[in-house]
Amino acid sequence: MTIQFPIYQHPTLTFLIDDSPIFLKSLSFQLDPKIVSRTFRDAEEALASLLRLHQQDANNLSLRVNYDEQVLSQDRCTIAVDIDQLYRQARNPHRFSTPSVLVIDYAMPQMNGLQFCQAVQHLPCKKIMFTGEGDEKVAVDAFNRGLIDRFLKKGDDDALDRLESEILDLQQQFFSGQSESLRQLLVLHSFSFLSDAAVARLVSSLSARYGFVEHYLFPNPSGILFLDKNGRATLLVMETESSLISHFEVARDNNAPPELLASLVQCQVVPFFFDHDGWYAPGIGNDWLSYCLPAQTCRGRQTYYWALFDLPARYLQGPLYSYTQYLHDQALG
Repeated sequence: MTIQFPIYQHPTLTFLIDDSPIFLKSLSFQLDPKIVSRTFRDAEEALASLLRLHQQDANNLSLRVNYDEQVLSQDRCTIAVDIDQLYRQARNPHRFSTPSVLVIDYAMPQMNGLQFCQAVQHLPCKKIMFTGEGDEKVAVDAFNRGLIDRFLKKGDDDALDRLESEILDLQQQFFSGQSESLRQLLVLHSFSFLSDAAVARLVSSLSARYGFVEHYLFPNPSGILFLDKNGRATLLVMETESSLISHFEVARDNNAPPELLASLVQCQVVPFFFDHDGWYAPGIGNDWLSYCLPAQTCRGRQTYYWALFDLPARYLQGPLYSYTQYLHDQALG
């Protein structure tokens, strides 16, 4: 199985929909705190809220792939992608309110779970039917028809653990589904590391080690932008031997110090010349150490050289609405 990771991901909402207030209160209390949920006793209210938030997302999400309409031959068509749009999503203060997973009871008075799933089948959110014993056949049929992504029985001993696991898995699948076509396109060009399982493991490891809760593909230099819960931005810069040779050639042509040239050609440092469009420029001189970090290696289908840099604030044009602030605001109601 190929390990992949979405080209962007951030915390989202899980909708819990059940007509029993006692069950909803118990379930939302017992779920892992990293699963932020919103509960609904009324299916029609849940549907209205879901459609409103989906429209809000559609207005804010601006990923676009542009085709050169002047080229008539489709196989020679030029494709332009503004990858900056990806990490600029971090400036969207509504991003944490995106509903990614729905946990739906079947037996509800206004509309049953199957009717609810039919009403939202055009939306990208993932669906789990959480059923009683007598509703299992309905859930199996809904799964086979593609109306739901998972079904679980409330009465199972491990129901809560399985539900948490499925929610977390489906949250990642939600983002993969949102951006898979674009990811495949980018893999064919300058971002081959997106399909490398070793890089996926590295991204997962760094997120766990440093408490990163968001990530976004970053265009220049190529890498991944991480954000922690307080909105602090860290850039994982990914280089290859080939890209470091390109840095060497630019630095050599601009009379860089011999120490920098030797470090680049030996793949000992990862540069991030953030004040100079990403490349060494005349005038940097011996200050090159301020723009470079020791290279660490990630060995996958090829060897990647990487380092973590603090991202200068100007890239994000001011402070971000952080996940911590969002949780605080939600607690205040």
